[in-house]
Amino acid sequence: MSQQGGKSDLKKALWVCKGAFLSAMGFSMIINLLTLAPVVYMLQLYDRVVTSGNSTTLLMLTLVIVVIFFTQGAIETIRTLILVRVSARLETLLNRRLFKIAYKKSLYSGGQQASSQPLDDLTALRQFLTGNGLFAFFDAPWMPIYLAIMYLFHPYFGYAAVFAAVFLSILGLINEKVTRSVLAEANGLAAGNRMHLNKNLKNAEVIESMGMFDNIFERWLERSHKVLTLQAKASAKAGFLSSLSKTLRMLFQSLTLGLGAYLAINEEINPSMMIAGSILLGKALAPIDQLIGGWKGFIIARTQYSRLNELLLNIPDDKDKMSLQAPKGELQAEQAVIVPPGAKLPAVKGVSFTIEAGDTVGILGPSGAGKSSLARGLLGIWPTANGAIRLDGANIFDWNRVELGAHIGYLPQDIELFEGSISENISRFGEMDSDKIIEAAKMADVHEMILHLPNGYDTMIGAVGSNLSGGQRQRVGLARAVYGHPKLVILDEPNSNLDDAGEVALAHAIASLKTKKTTIIIVTHRHNVLGQLGKLLLLQDGLVALYGGRDAVLAKMAEQQQQAAPPPEPKKLPPKTFTIPI
Repeated sequence: MSQQGGKSDLKKALWVCKGAFLSAMGFSMIINLLTLAPVVYMLQLYDRVVTSGNSTTLLMLTLVIVVIFFTQGAIETIRTLILVRVSARLETLLNRRLFKIAYKKSLYSGGQQASSQPLDDLTALRQFLTGNGLFAFFDAPWMPIYLAIMYLFHPYFGYAAVFAAVFLSILGLINEKVTRSVLAEANGLAAGNRMHLNKNLKNAEVIESMGMFDNIFERWLERSHKVLTLQAKASAKAGFLSSLSKTLRMLFQSLTLGLGAYLAINEEINPSMMIAGSILLGKALAPIDQLIGGWKGFIIARTQYSRLNELLLNIPDDKDKMSLQAPKGELQAEQAVIVPPGAKLPAVKGVSFTIEAGDTVGILGPSGAGKSSLARGLLGIWPTANGAIRLDGANIFDWNRVELGAHIGYLPQDIELFEGSISENISRFGEMDSDKIIEAAKMADVHEMILHLPNGYDTMIGAVGSNLSGGQRQRVGLARAVYGHPKLVILDEPNSNLDDAGEVALAHAIASLKTKKTTIIIVTHRHNVLGQLGKLLLLQDGLVALYGGRDAVLAKMAEQQQQAAPPPEPKKLPPKTFTIPI
């Protein structure tokens, strides 16, 4: 679903489900009509049974009311099932879009905004649709009908009922006014607190090793106290108004009963209407009372709806892109400017170069030169703020990412493995091809290591490869990068955690990729891998300082280092010593 006509996907999904909501409203109409049955039953008992003493009439009326009650229960169950199914359908329509939004926010923020908040909001909104709060909205339109019937009993009944309904409605508006802003602030703080907590838990080893637990806990506790204070403030106000609403509803019902007794004494109504009026007033005021009691849930649901609606409007769905031919691996940077997520200044400042298909290029430079940012730009992970990066002549963002992914291999600095088996991680959780998995593992020289694990390729690992060492995780990540004969492989500091055996494995993988004419780009600080590369690109302060053949670049770098080296200090001669004759 796309954003056409100014409507978000959330509104469109609700419109798709309108038939189910209309059905629920129709069933609500029947339920509210059947709700009048006890009132009619009581009136008939007073008018027909008590006065005539006819037990047959009593039996028949009782059988009718029993059937009506069971019918009402069945219809309420059907209405609930309709809302359960429509809420499930709503989640089915939106879960892919919201998952992609959460994924994109994490991707384009460098992981700083990694959060499942959109999906959590959708789940909470779905649960609200199946709760009692929504039923109150379906029942509220019937309040005027109950009030009209009371007016038919006697105008005084109608006036009293209207006064009670208006009074409780005003109370509901006050409840909304005094709790809305406080609850919205509390919910925003709670969401931020959850995000901070998740980040802290990911760094549990650092916290534990350096004794930071108390400090981190105090920071979390401070935020948590703010949330609790706001929630307690809102809950106290809402609780007071909810209790007041219930008290007033019961008071109005009792006063209506007293009014009915007065009218019955003066023979203006039948005694049966006295009790029927009190029951009808309770039915009329129940939705208002229910809305006031569940107003907190309604405010939260409204906040979640607004947040989802804004997200879906501001982050439109990706358009379907035409499939392109399989890439050959030629890369071009055209005055590319790359600004890291959350940063104000670019890390890569207008670079231009061409990498031919099958080239092996090393990207060198000091820390902070923009090497990893350039690698992410070449992969299309981070967009260019200006200029363009092209793969086989097409802008990297014009490619269908799902189709392109099979032709790309990437090994980041921080190795991220996923919950699952080693074979699933190597195959990128796609179709399991044992031959390709083993071939990739052998290219990364990790096949023998995997075979020695308890369950071999079926060994389950955690999200960070908790049962693998850093070097083993890096080699499994390398096997994933070379899986399926990709045409472009970018390795960011691939030997940062490797021992001597790992260095040999990396060299073997590079040699294998070169035989397949794969374009290889390696970001590295360590020069022991440079012997296998054909070209070098030197970045300095986000600009290309040198680019060309490996030997020529290394010679130029050596020359620059010599020129930049300070001249040697002249040797100081030891002071002359003189011997004074005695």
